[in-house]
Amino acid sequence: MLAKVTSGAIVGLDGAIVDVEVDILPGLPKTIIVGLPDTAVDESAERVRSAVRNSGGFFPGTRVVVNLAPADLKKAGPAYDLPIALGVLISSSQLRADVKDIMFIGELSLDGTLRHTNGVLPLVALAHEQGISSVVVPEVDAREASLIEGINVIPISSLSQLTQYLRGDIPAPAIAKSTAEPTSVPVINYTDMADIKGQEHVKRALEVAAAGGHNMIMCGPPGSGKTLLARALPSILPPMTNEEALEVTKIYSVSGLLPADTPMIRQRPFRSPHYTISNAGLVGGGHWPKPGEISLSHKGVLFLDELPEFGSSLLEVLRQPLEDKIVTISRANGRVTFPSSFMLVGAMNPCPCGYYGDPFHKCSCPHSLVSRYQRRISGPFMDRVDIFTEVPHIDYEKLTDKRVGEASAKVQERVTAARQRQLARFKGTRFTSNSEMTPAEIREFCHVEDSAQSLLQAAMKQLYLSARAFHRILKLALTIADLEGCDTIKANHIAESVQYRPRRTE
Repeated sequence: MLAKVTSGAIVGLDGAIVDVEVDILPGLPKTIIVGLPDTAVDESAERVRSAVRNSGGFFPGTRVVVNLAPADLKKAGPAYDLPIALGVLISSSQLRADVKDIMFIGELSLDGTLRHTNGVLPLVALAHEQGISSVVVPEVDAREASLIEGINVIPISSLSQLTQYLRGDIPAPAIAKSTAEPTSVPVINYTDMADIKGQEHVKRALEVAAAGGHNMIMCGPPGSGKTLLARALPSILPPMTNEEALEVTKIYSVSGLLPADTPMIRQRPFRSPHYTISNAGLVGGGHWPKPGEISLSHKGVLFLDELPEFGSSLLEVLRQPLEDKIVTISRANGRVTFPSSFMLVGAMNPCPCGYYGDPFHKCSCPHSLVSRYQRRISGPFMDRVDIFTEVPHIDYEKLTDKRVGEASAKVQERVTAARQRQLARFKGTRFTSNSEMTPAEIREFCHVEDSAQSLLQAAMKQLYLSARAFHRILKLALTIADLEGCDTIKANHIAESVQYRPRRTE
């Protein structure tokens, strides 16, 4: 008897329907899995054998053939354990059930219990899109699966419980009320702006960057507070919308970084990879392509400390994702696209010793070495940075000042108000912030006063700015206007925007 059970495969961040076909044939005892399985899928034969026996059933002592269709789609991960086990039970006449309109997802333990499985959210979304009425998931993943509305989620704790349900011996298990209720946003102890002494101009630059989603680089001597300022940035970012939270949760679910007790990620990501990271770790890749750090930073912040140490090849691969907000990974068997709409925040020293231009410490680096160090970051890469700010040495008087600065909560209110203006401006489009605008949107939404036009013209001529820099100045000026609640770009907005342009040591 041939059994067919519906499951799904992850392709990038999306899903694809997989039909698990199980047939029992005469011959020597052997389980064969075909359909481009990876090692984890091949090993499911032994997991299924033990799970079926420990759940009160028997595993056929003949030839068992499992086909994962379509055969030309790669299958990875242990999520096929449950549908294979169910197919074996149906094919060997141990279970009679109609499973045509149900998708099954889950990894089996040897005792038949279901484990947490990666990629549940995109697979449940796929089932909903394909018109499948119900989906069976591990009980620990029920909260994640229930994020998709309009589909019946059946939480199962073990293979024996599933067989009892399909036989009609027990009613359909329901998601516990405490599980189905939306959880509150967890409190993460980010650095508060009020705890940072001095560097008021850098705090202002961080506020502007957060308000428009702009890229930013901080340059200064060691110990001036660059890393501390960067780690305070998440505390002033606006809360994620439900759509953004679902996008980020899907990425983390596919990557296996979504905890079983966290159904949805509500906090904007903050990723800080070390400069020894590989290209695949940064942009994504591998034999079975997985999202990299730039995709894990989607709708959040990618912080690169000691920026020049990352190497030119690593930084150059960021140029296309910074511009297009997506990254495409091509392999011999196909290509996968991951979203990468993130804020880039970099911190760097002005020279190898770190004290070039510092009035309190003498720099020990030759001028040629300083220029060579700063040229590790190419001109095209710097042209994609909206805000470049100096972070100078902090004086003793500022460090011992008892006065407390403005709290992050107050700054976040202004940033959120500016983002709301942008969401209203881009309503009906794919844009959510000023940094995402193309030249067409800049022409439509950037209304510059005459006095500001003349100032911008002078800046273009004196600083020899590129066309990309011209557009980035306008986008940044519009964000500054949004923070003030202005509908037009004024001269002071252009002036502040121009002062954030990157500068180089020649």
